[in-house]
Amino acid sequence: MNYPEKARRVIQLEIDELQRLHARIDESFARGIDLLLTGVRSRGKLIVCGVGKSGNIGRKLAATLNSTGAVTVLLDVGDALHGDLGVVGPGDVAIMLSYSGETSELLNLLPHVKRFGIPIIAITGGLQSTLAKNADVVLDVHVTQEACPLNLAPTSSTTTMLVLCDALAMALLEARGFQSEDFAKLHPGGSLGRALLTRVSDVMRSGEQLAMIKPETQVREALQAMTKARSGAAVVVNPDGTLAGVFTHGDFVRAFQKDNAIADRPVHEFMTPSPISIQADKLAAEVLATLEKCRVDDLVVIDDAGRPVGMVDTQDLTRLRLV
Repeated sequence: MNYPEKARRVIQLEIDELQRLHARIDESFARGIDLLLTGVRSRGKLIVCGVGKSGNIGRKLAATLNSTGAVTVLLDVGDALHGDLGVVGPGDVAIMLSYSGETSELLNLLPHVKRFGIPIIAITGGLQSTLAKNADVVLDVHVTQEACPLNLAPTSSTTTMLVLCDALAMALLEARGFQSEDFAKLHPGGSLGRALLTRVSDVMRSGEQLAMIKPETQVREALQAMTKARSGAAVVVNPDGTLAGVFTHGDFVRAFQKDNAIADRPVHEFMTPSPISIQADKLAAEVLATLEKCRVDDLVVIDDAGRPVGMVDTQDLTRLRLV
């Protein structure tokens, strides 16, 4: 049996179903986002409920929404009928997940949710189902074929439902104007949280750790300044204090390979003029993105007037556990 080929078959079937989902996204999705946005802005809760595999997808949706600042409650269908309906209140929006739309436990809960008069978004493959007929917005996740070779185990259908839920959460995030700073407040732990909460000024090298030289400084003196600062680069500053360039150990090596008699020559002949820089009040996350995009090891930090005030080295980010 060709197991890799079996795996490719499953993946391709699910890709095909996702492409069908992609083509079906329409104004119903937009109406769903409008309902969610109204609920969040009115300080209501998003109530997510589902059973079985759909319940598992609902748990993921609730976690994603909560992690992006949309207050969400995962309502257990069984517990809801024994007191947990108390979490539902005015301004809330219900998101009910059931592939068939006829899950008995969910249908038992449905009239009680409707009694609160809150809007219901149904995520279902059963467009003529009881759930769909009682919802304010229906989001279609039907599939033509499960990836299961018996066409029985929920595979393509759960993938489609999961992707649609991610699309809901991310579209809602953008509609709310949710920014990286907001994300940082909700994710303070780990390297991502540290990167999002930390400013460039918190991680940059400054003072004695920053080698600052003039354009006419000799190469030998520049190397001495870098050694004293224990840095692999020196910032070259114009007479008016603005940034002229950066001279790195790599610049020295490349120049020395061409001419080993460069020690007494001015550093401006070998420096990198107008180097990539970043402002001190930016988030450290922007440093990570800039270093990765520009493929450099050192980033000059400047103030609002364009004057160098520090430098960030990739090794500093590792030491501070930001990467």
